[in-house]
Amino acid sequence: MSVATPGVGVTGMRTEWWTKFWARRRSMWFDLGVMALASAECAGSAASFATKQGVGLAGAVLLGVFGAVAASTLLVRRRWPLLPVLAALATIPLQAGYLLLMVGLYTLGAYRAEGAARKFSERRAMSLLCAVAIAETTVVSALTIGTQQADALRRGVPSYALVIISVLVAVGITVAPTMLGLYIGARRRLWETLRERAEGLETELALLAEQATERARRARMEERTRIAREMHDVVAHRVSLLVVHAGALERVVHKDAAKAVESARLMGDIGRQALDELRQILGVLRTVETDAVSGDVAAAVLAVPSSDGPGLADVPRLVDESRAAGLRVRLTVGGARRGLSEETERTAYRVVQEALTNVLKHAPGADAEVVLAYVPGGVALAVSNSCPDGGGEGSRRSLPSGGNGLVGMRERVTALGGTFAAEPTGEGGFRVECRLTAMGAAAR
Repeated sequence: MSVATPGVGVTGMRTEWWTKFWARRRSMWFDLGVMALASAECAGSAASFATKQGVGLAGAVLLGVFGAVAASTLLVRRRWPLLPVLAALATIPLQAGYLLLMVGLYTLGAYRAEGAARKFSERRAMSLLCAVAIAETTVVSALTIGTQQADALRRGVPSYALVIISVLVAVGITVAPTMLGLYIGARRRLWETLRERAEGLETELALLAEQATERARRARMEERTRIAREMHDVVAHRVSLLVVHAGALERVVHKDAAKAVESARLMGDIGRQALDELRQILGVLRTVETDAVSGDVAAAVLAVPSSDGPGLADVPRLVDESRAAGLRVRLTVGGARRGLSEETERTAYRVVQEALTNVLKHAPGADAEVVLAYVPGGVALAVSNSCPDGGGEGSRRSLPSGGNGLVGMRERVTALGGTFAAEPTGEGGFRVECRLTAMGAAAR
């Protein structure tokens, strides 16, 4: 349990007492100086009025103290601006408090509260106070004129001129400070509003910058994931084919030279294709890194071309490559070919490629079937294999697997709004199915 120490704030820093009334120390000293002048004026004028009225020394001292106390309300004028005005109206009948009245009316105009309803009510209150101050000052001046009328007449000044002068002085000491206070207050509130708007804009810009940074980070992560999937598909499929052909070459090199030459040629073709695709992907990756370093995130995200990749028209060639590797695979195409988006075609090709690669890895002695059907609104495909027969050296040599093939296929398909399923069959084989929409890129 913490014990509060007088003069010490919640944060542990010492709080000065004057901060309750003034925002800055110089404001405190300014108000103290104004209060001293107003106190001297109120006390002197009130004491002089008491002496003229013949109330004695005690009455003069009492009225002087009253004037000084009334002027001390200027110390709290910024917090309670109405208090000095009321104190000035109480001292005006003593022919004192004119400086207090002017400062009070200025403060009331400069520090009035915000809000439409409060503005309307305070304007009415200020108008009423100004009217009361003008009337009170005029009456006091008129009463004073009565004592000075004889001297004025001797000097040739008519009495109505003294009344007009009194009214003008009353208007001057009330209306001018009020209008000045209203102007200063409006200007101060305008600056505060502009500063708040500027701070709000800075905060909004900072939030937008954070959001842009987060979007850029997500875009880079998505692009890296996509490039990683492309590299996985290329490397896994091509290298699997190379390993299969290398195993076949090892078996027939001393028995069938022609077949060995054919296997070597196929290995060279597959290696060149793999290098071409890897070179393309790595070139794009360099572009992404360069644009990201230069700060052009949008260019980095859009740098990967979507029109140079393989499509459904390349599926027969893919099946032929798998057959050349020794995989017994059958291709069935159904339905009328229709236009599909580039991402849909590339994704369908990659699914078939990865599925055949998995058959080569995990069931090299099995029969595989690829079914490609153009359906209303998109394309459906299925790749399945039977249970491997267990024969042949290829079936006894398992290829390494990273375990990301099915995950990558599912990510590709679901990213385009399609459906994906992969499960074992009842005969001991495996089946991969997916369906993609014609405009899969739009659903992304």
